[in-house]
Amino acid sequence: MSALLHWPASLNPPIPHWQGRRVWLVGASSGIGRATAALLHARGAQVIVSARNAQALQDFVAAHPGSQAVPLDTADAAQVQAVARQVLATGALDLVCYCAGHYRDMRATEFDLTEALRHEEVNYTGALRVLAGVLPAMLASAQAGRPGHLSVISSVAGFRGLPKSLAYGPTKAALINLAEALYLDLHALGMGVSVINPGFVATPLTAGNDFTMPALITPEAAAAAIVRGWERGEFDIHFPKRFTRVMKLLRLLPYRWYFPAVRRFTGL
Repeated sequence: MSALLHWPASLNPPIPHWQGRRVWLVGASSGIGRATAALLHARGAQVIVSARNAQALQDFVAAHPGSQAVPLDTADAAQVQAVARQVLATGALDLVCYCAGHYRDMRATEFDLTEALRHEEVNYTGALRVLAGVLPAMLASAQAGRPGHLSVISSVAGFRGLPKSLAYGPTKAALINLAEALYLDLHALGMGVSVINPGFVATPLTAGNDFTMPALITPEAAAAAIVRGWERGEFDIHFPKRFTRVMKLLRLLPYRWYFPAVRRFTGL
């Protein structure tokens, strides 16, 4: 009972301000990543944005003076290592967020191995490559008294299996598990780790959905929730709450109740 009474209010060190903090967002050419980069820039952070789309990155820098664009394809392991060295050469990183994502709906009746592996490459393996590129330096910084924060954008689709999410959902589940394991390993060093689980956000990834997306929000609203979560020291940053809390409840159901409930709500 004593341990429960002293349960920490926040799982990560809160981030009280952004002025002068160096932040690298990978997958920031559009959607949630770009909106989050813009908000952090407005708060005074030194923002570095990466993605494959070099022109979109340059457009971001033009609109946000003082930010830095570093084009990057996370499918290229050697390039990720080189870019990570380039970014770290100019200073320690206070926060790294993996925002890159790929989504196409898929069901077992239309299974496409190439497309499934593309999801794995972008959504999960790319995150591992970025982690390998920054973790040694961030560990050294933590030992020197400047602990940083690692964050990944997952999805409520990673909570449990969902229709049309055969390729996407497993990669997001892997990111949730990765963040949990990282937290257990890095918290004692003073480092922050967080996993971001959005519901439906109006981005290029969701634009092709042919169904009504409940509680759909803008990228700017998503960015505000993310930054607020980092500032509060949250581990599990999920939004919008009116939708994600329902998904969390479904996560707790036994399979004999879960499968019928999902079929009823989705019609699939």
